Amino acid sequence: MSPRRLVLWRHGETDYNAAGRMQGHLDSALTPRGWNQARFAVPALARFSPDLVIASDLRRATDTATVLTDAIGVPLRIDKRLRETHLGEWQGLTGEEVDQAYPGERDRWRTDATWAPPGGESRVDVADRAGEVVTDLQQANSAAGDTVLLAAHGGLIIALTARLLNLPVPTWPSLGGISNCHWVELGRRDGKWRLHAYNAGMHG
Repeated sequence: MSPRRLVLWRHGETDYNAAGRMQGHLDSALTPRGWNQARFAVPALARFSPDLVIASDLRRATDTATVLTDAIGVPLRIDKRLRETHLGEWQGLTGEEVDQAYPGERDRWRTDATWAPPGGESRVDVADRAGEVVTDLQQANSAAGDTVLLAAHGGLIIALTARLLNLPVPTWPSLGGISNCHWVELGRRDGKWRLHAYNAGMHG
């Protein structure tokens, strides 16, 4: 069965989030607060009754996903195509450090989905690889079930949402950020993905 609902769930707070550092493909760890955020979200996410959870192979996403799958007993797959945007030379730096070393380029990155940090990926690049995961789920032999949850990262979730909604690329930067352990819900009808919720979540 091809899924009719996707839930795109961002990982919990990490040590890099807490320190204001850019992560990208760096494998940062959940903080105690991040673990608690994941546990707190479980009852709300369980109501979606996901048939399958697929997580990025970066441990902040995998650990977040495991909190849910252990609680509700659904299968977990790991897929490196769900990794966060590769930030190239910016990985590990604070925003202030990037601004000092690359004046004006962080603003350009925020406003142009086709532009990539030095040595990194653009939002369009990220949407291309994440979109492959969804395409695979829509194959007749995928047996994914009616609802699939993707445990991933803020930048990837924004890019994938924009791609699935067929938004014009110049408008992608207008989408807001996704808070730690918040999610996007998309439903498929008449062959098109439709937005049901954006940056939804539990606070506690």
